[in-house]
Formats: sequence, structure tokens, C-alpha cells
Amino acid sequence: MNITRRRGAIATFITLGVLTVGLAVTLNIGWIILNERTFALAILGVILFAALIAGVVLNTVFLVREIRRNERQDSFLNAVTHELKTPIASIRLYLETLQRRPVEESQRQEFYKIMLSDSDRLLATVEQVLKAGQLGQRHRQQNRTLISLESLVADCIAITVQRHHLPLGSITLEPVPGGVRLYSQGIAEDLRTAVINVLDNAVKYSPDGVCVRCTLAISNYTMVTLRVTDTGVGLPANQFKRIFNRFYRVPGRAVAKIKGTGLGLFLVRNIARQHGGDATATSPGPGLGTTITITLPLGSSTGTQLERDSSH
Repeated sequence: MNITRRRGAIATFITLGVLTVGLAVTLNIGWIILNERTFALAILGVILFAALIAGVVLNTVFLVREIRRNERQDSFLNAVTHELKTPIASIRLYLETLQRRPVEESQRQEFYKIMLSDSDRLLATVEQVLKAGQLGQRHRQQNRTLISLESLVADCIAITVQRHHLPLGSITLEPVPGGVRLYSQGIAEDLRTAVINVLDNAVKYSPDGVCVRCTLAISNYTMVTLRVTDTGVGLPANQFKRIFNRFYRVPGRAVAKIKGTGLGLFLVRNIARQHGGDATATSPGPGLGTTITITLPLGSSTGTQLERDSSH
């Protein structure tokens, strides 16, 4: 209902702006015709007319942007409320069950397992919201260390598999060709957040089965790329950039039931850019999967950019 009202407000502001511009054009042309013999007044009228039109257009643009921003923020609040309320309600239900009646040990352990999973989900949502607020305040050089990207990605895969109770092999990391070890200078905690968010998205948006492939490679000699490819719902081409906006959720029935805060990929892109890289998305089309690519500057562990595994 709120979305319908806001769309109506957007249409109203656009219509009002168009009518105002049309009226201004009509009055200005009439004024110029009436004063066509006075050249100086005609020039002054054109200048005032241009300033008036610019003001009306800018006012309309800002109003529409503000309405859309408020709409995204409301969607975010609704999503966060759901992401917080659902695990809390689940944990409370199982605790009440344990309190009210005797439960067999096997079932008790199952309840504990579910409550731990829900608490992890709750913690992940809180951390995501807090991280979004911290990114703009953190100094770029804080806690910068040399990070082995292969080890970091492997750890993130293990966390994601455990969090979503996935079978082994549902998320794979392909070996780097030649046994090359790839490093990047950065904040390990932030990079881990970025990779886990990408993996979580790949899992969530694969409703018909999770099959995610991760690859690490060197690009342009000085950069390292992590590509995470899934076989999920995919993306239309006009969404490749929008999905990295704060609070943005892809419209459409295919993703309407998939819950999220709209912050995951926003964090991914900002973390990558704070490390001197970037994040991009590509997809063959709806229903054909998505590839998220994180690009980071290539680091060195021994004064060179590459270190080969001693076993090769």
C-alpha cells in the first residue's frame, strides 16, 4: 500500500512539474511576443525563463529522488525487522517447549542446534547493519595486513556451508593454476565480510539447488579477481549496477520471497573500493545464474608479486 502511494506521489510530482514547465513556456513566449520590439527585455525574459525552468526541473528531480530513497529505506526497515523477528520468535518457541515439557535427549540436541543456527542468523544480520554504518568512518589504512586470498575464501566457504547446512561440494574453490599463491593487502575482517556476503547471496538466490563455483585469478598483472558463479535466478542486464546500491532489492516474482536487507552487495562493493578494487555483476539472463566478481590489488609476500607453492 505504501509503495502504491509513493508511486502515485512520484506521478503527481512529475505531472505537476511538466504542467508548471508548460505554463512557464507559454507565459514566456507570450511575454516575448508582446515585447518583441524591446530586444533587451526579450533577452532578460529568456534568461529568467531558463532559470525558472531549471529550478522547476531540479525541484522535481530532487523530490522524486527523495521519495524513492524513502521507499528503499522503508523496504530496508521491513526486511531488517523480519530478519530480526523471525529467529527471535523461533528461539523463543523452542525455549518455551523445553521449559514446558520433558523432551528426549535427541530432540533436545536438535532444538539446541536449531537455536544456535537462528542465533547465528540473528548475529549475521546485526553485524551486517553495523558494518554498513562503520565503513564510512573507518580509516583506509587501519589494520592492513597481507592476506592469503585462497585461505580466506576457503574459510568463508566453510562458514557458508555450515551456516546453510549445505552438502559438501555444493560450493567449490578451483585450484589456482600453477599452484600460485595470491595475496592482497587489506583488512581481513572486511574482506571476509565481503566474500561471505557474496556466497550468502549465491546460496539464497539458488532456490532450486546450490551449485556455486569460485575461482581466483590474476588480471592485468597487478590485480587479483575472485569470481563467484551460481546457477540461480540470474539477473536482467539493467540490474547489474543497481544491485550494489544501498537498500536495493531486485524486483520480480522470482526474488520476492527471498528475504534480505539490501545491504549485502552494497557492503561488498564499498569494501572492495576501500581496498583499491571494485565489485561487478554479470549474468546471461534471468534463470541462468549470476557471477559476482571482486577485484583487488595484488599483494606480495616476499618482494615479488607471486609465490609458487614449494610442492610444485
